[in-house]
Amino acid sequence: MVTKETVRKCLADSMYEPSILKELVASLGLRERKEHIALRRILKELEEEGEVHKDGKGRYHLAKTDDLKGRIEFTRSGTMGFVRVNAQDEYVVFLEDAKGAMHRDQVVIRPTGYYRDWRKAEVVRVLQRNLTRVVGVLVQQGKKYFVIPDDKKLGLQFVVDMRSKNDLLGAIPGQKVFGDITMYPHRGQLPKMNIREVLGDVEDPRIHTASVILKHGLPFPEEFPEPVLQEAGHMGKEVSRKAFQSRADFREHCVVTIDGEDSKDFDDAVCMYTDAAGKTFLEIHIADVAHYVQQDRPLDKEAYKRATSVYLLNQVIPMLPKVLSNGLCSLQEGKDRLVVSLVMEILPDGSVGHFDIHEGVIRSQRRLTYTQVNQWLEDRDPQAKKELEQTKGLLDMLEAMEKLSQTLRENRRKRGAIINIGSDEVAIQMDDAQHTVAIIPQSRHVGQSIIEEFMILANETIARHFQHLDLPFVYRIHEPPDAETLIQLKDYIRALGIQHRVPKKLTSTQIQKLLETLKDHPLLSSVERLVVRSMKRAVYATGNVGHYGLASEAYTHFTSPIRRYPDLMVHRLLKEIIRHGTLSSETIPTITQYLSKVVVHCSQKERVANEAEWDLIALKKVDYISRHQSEVFDVVITHASKFGLFVEIPGIQISGLIHISSLEDYFVLEETQNALVGERTGKVYRLGDVLKARVKDIDRVRGEIDFEIVHQDHPSESKTQKKRR
Repeated sequence: MVTKETVRKCLADSMYEPSILKELVASLGLRERKEHIALRRILKELEEEGEVHKDGKGRYHLAKTDDLKGRIEFTRSGTMGFVRVNAQDEYVVFLEDAKGAMHRDQVVIRPTGYYRDWRKAEVVRVLQRNLTRVVGVLVQQGKKYFVIPDDKKLGLQFVVDMRSKNDLLGAIPGQKVFGDITMYPHRGQLPKMNIREVLGDVEDPRIHTASVILKHGLPFPEEFPEPVLQEAGHMGKEVSRKAFQSRADFREHCVVTIDGEDSKDFDDAVCMYTDAAGKTFLEIHIADVAHYVQQDRPLDKEAYKRATSVYLLNQVIPMLPKVLSNGLCSLQEGKDRLVVSLVMEILPDGSVGHFDIHEGVIRSQRRLTYTQVNQWLEDRDPQAKKELEQTKGLLDMLEAMEKLSQTLRENRRKRGAIINIGSDEVAIQMDDAQHTVAIIPQSRHVGQSIIEEFMILANETIARHFQHLDLPFVYRIHEPPDAETLIQLKDYIRALGIQHRVPKKLTSTQIQKLLETLKDHPLLSSVERLVVRSMKRAVYATGNVGHYGLASEAYTHFTSPIRRYPDLMVHRLLKEIIRHGTLSSETIPTITQYLSKVVVHCSQKERVANEAEWDLIALKKVDYISRHQSEVFDVVITHASKFGLFVEIPGIQISGLIHISSLEDYFVLEETQNALVGERTGKVYRLGDVLKARVKDIDRVRGEIDFEIVHQDHPSESKTQKKRR
């Protein structure tokens, strides 16, 4: 019977000449039909794995040893892409070397040298097309119709594949449509698509969520394959009593969940107490998703494919079906639930002494919200106290938790963790028509801080444990910034005039101190975003290099297996350690190879999820500002460039550009000062300057806003606007 190994040997033979399928059948001496079918299957698998490729004439070749596999991710300009072949190695591919590959395609690349500090490569062939549908705006050019995709990373417009106008499904130019790709770019030809559905007018906010989902190739919230739903449906609604056997029982402990008001998937629960000997213990209980999601079953394959839940404002695209994510796995109040439990002895200085890891069972005593906790711990609200007193010992436990979280936060600050990032988050409030009616700045309160600090501590403890065991593992790493990006950050700080002497080596501790000095500065959010941009992305990896932003020597994601696949993998490894003390030496190579695949895939999918979430917020901000176009806003200059001033409306974090052509003079960029200087008037626009501005133009597809300066006593300002100003 033909096997992969026999095919490999045939193609690797020095006498082999690239052959079509019929010639391969003869070379291998295959006579039976079932052998022909097996050969086709093997060749297809070897193609997908990148070991073999078929040229334009149908001849099969063995891949060269210097060929590498990965997913190509194009930049927003669509002119260049990056291919990460493993957790450490990344290559740049320019559009002319992409061989028709599109954004997010799985490709085989061949290194070709260097471009600046990047390793350069060319695409040898496309292994797998990951984009099958496209969303964009319909346009007409002569008698032809095209769709300009929302995702500018695609870099091409799509020809509408049509035989008659009926194929437009009633769409008119300027409307948003989506459909299936019928032909991919090939030898200079544009890709083609057919229209499946007309979403509606670009101005209609009801199409925002669907547009973002389709743009990023995400499934719709309820869109699960039938085998996945069937497997989840067979698990029942309650935990089997049989599953309690050999588990640590925490059901009598004062275990609580603390989450947002709208949360339904409760991953984590906590408990804190002091024993008779005066020792303090913190229990972190995490939903035992691995008990239900067995590796290589339909549920697991779909969870791996998604890799993460995606949170699109008031909608969630879950990693797991709701019967699990919001039901059997969710740590609901009063329900028996299976967990993986970390019990830590907390020493007086906030460090962890002895700790144990168990497969456990809990029954959450209370489902607390951040608001409830904050009302008591921050506001000392009598009604909140009355509600919390209904659970014995809960008030004292919350007081102790607040004290410990403060200690943990201060310890992280002292060691150099950057703890202030993210203070510019906003909440989007919408009406029934999905219009944005309010943008509300969000701040982190004590309830959020308690859970944040406890989860960081748990993740660090688990990561250090595996580092000590020296076994295959999934780390969450965050490498230090490159020197070049830190120079840009230093220049920005100098231009602000806040700190004239910036240290040569900008450490995470110094960045944290800088952010503390900017506490009430109007450009705080801009500096925070620049700090984030100056850093590399946190990713998953099998090798540990630490976490720069957290100033942590070892970190992982263990606390959210309902919504993150890497956490689920960590749980599977933990359960092996709990049961057997170590991993089987026979399985370590297989586990290591699989984890290497998992970390790259999950890092990529996390990035897609983040971009989708940001895109939807940007669209909702544009919708908000489009309904306030006649108003005059105070805006602060966040950056100066050759083509204008980037500005932001403080509080609601809406950004835009004042184009240089709209200014009243010819302006020149002073790069060292990050300022624009007028040649005739000498007028200077600097970072931090506050201007009066109004919306000039809006690109609803890209989510981009142009402003124009409104000078004092501008004739079009209303009395109400002047009074408000």
